[in-house]
Amino acid sequence: MKAAPLRAVPTKGRTMITSIVLIRTSTDRIPEIAEQIAALEGVSEVYSVTGAHDLIAMVRVAEHDDLADVIPGRISKVPGVQQTETHIAFRTYSQHDLEAAFAIGLDG
Repeated sequence: MKAAPLRAVPTKGRTMITSIVLIRTSTDRIPEIAEQIAALEGVSEVYSVTGAHDLIAMVRVAEHDDLADVIPGRISKVPGVQQTETHIAFRTYSQHDLEAAFAIGLDG
């Protein structure tokens, strides 16, 4: 049975579920693995980082069930991914959207 496609684009007024996925990989292939993960549906960004993990992926989906499709179903199956640790965000605190709104129409 084929899985239903992810609902990657939020409908108006609907909040997306954001997960931060800490990823350990084969260190000799970090750039290639990061590119493969970044190309997956539901993954909005991938960061190469220092510390105990090699990559951090931001996963944004419409439904909690979609997390299973993206994280163990896709990210964990990328060759070279050794381990993942997932954190689901409850609330977002950010100046980013506010700053972007004030910058509209300004030529820097």
